[in-house]
Amino acid sequence: MTPASKSTPSPASKTATSAALAALREQLGALDGELVDLLARRLELARRIGAEKRKAGLATLDPRREAQVVASVAKHARRVGLPEEAVRDIFWPVVAMCRRVQQDDTP
Repeated sequence: MTPASKSTPSPASKTATSAALAALREQLGALDGELVDLLARRLELARRIGAEKRKAGLATLDPRREAQVVASVAKHARRVGLPEEAVRDIFWPVVAMCRRVQQDDTP
């Protein structure tokens, strides 16, 4: 194959590709925002759980429950075709954030 026989994308093709990439990236950006919103909701629920635990005189740290949560999301990841270990790696820090919020006794 000579260099002249290689297919070079036309300017119109490059423009269409650029537009498609921009649209897909915009969708990813929207999903990223939704993920952050979901994390904020999760943290708010964790804060409320921490308050309920304190009212009941329960320990906020519950390693068994944390492990159950991570195992549950890993199982869900497997069902939807995501790599379980990668999802675990994502969720342990999320669980840690929620634990910190639960342990904070400020309203």
